[in-house]
Amino acid sequence: MLFFKKKTQPRIDLSGIGTDMHSHLLPGIDDGAPDAETGLQLLTGLQELGLQGFITTPHILWDLYKNTNQTIEPARHTLQAELTRTNNPATLSAAAEYLIDDYFSRLLQNKAPLRCLRDNYVLVEFSFVNLPFDWKQVFFDLQIQGYQPVLAHPERYSYLFNKWTVFDELRDMGILLQVNLNSLTGYYGKPMLQQAQQLIKQNRIAFLGSDMHHQRHLDALRQSTSLMPLVQETLASPTWIGFR
Repeated sequence: MLFFKKKTQPRIDLSGIGTDMHSHLLPGIDDGAPDAETGLQLLTGLQELGLQGFITTPHILWDLYKNTNQTIEPARHTLQAELTRTNNPATLSAAAEYLIDDYFSRLLQNKAPLRCLRDNYVLVEFSFVNLPFDWKQVFFDLQIQGYQPVLAHPERYSYLFNKWTVFDELRDMGILLQVNLNSLTGYYGKPMLQQAQQLIKQNRIAFLGSDMHHQRHLDALRQSTSLMPLVQETLASPTWIGFR
């Protein structure tokens, strides 16, 4: 008689990442957590996977999410109050995820202070439709003003699939790349997983982030069988920076 052993789920331990530097946990200001209870639930779920520090990055996408300090700070205080109420020791701060659009260009033109991940690191994202025509100028302007650009989830822009000359330009310009953890689980699809794998193999990744929006994202991390080997390979890369 043959006995088949049930496959054991690999243990998900993201403690090596340190701080989750990309998430949408602040309540009610973008397409992430709708309220403080949900934000706390998602944050606690990420803690259970080993993360203890959280830099939340609400969207600043002017056509949809007109976030400023006046919306971000109250939302941060609301979630921090929930952490305090529940004696949760997680560290919480709030930066932003800036879409490169006309509004962002105006912020740069006016030299408005940007919300940084830490020190001078600023998280930006491209449109999912096409590469911004002025992306090089925007990154140049950011750097001239003393910021270090971090490009969010480049593996998810389908127009950049296998466009390694563009990635070479980004590297040569000193632009850092952040990959979503759920791209490594296959949550967004096989092409995104394959693109992320190539970025990791080519030592192009400086940061990993959850980009947590909702429970489905958390469930995908918990249930993944492909996540941990790719995380470990990224953490061993000479380009890895991360935040503790």
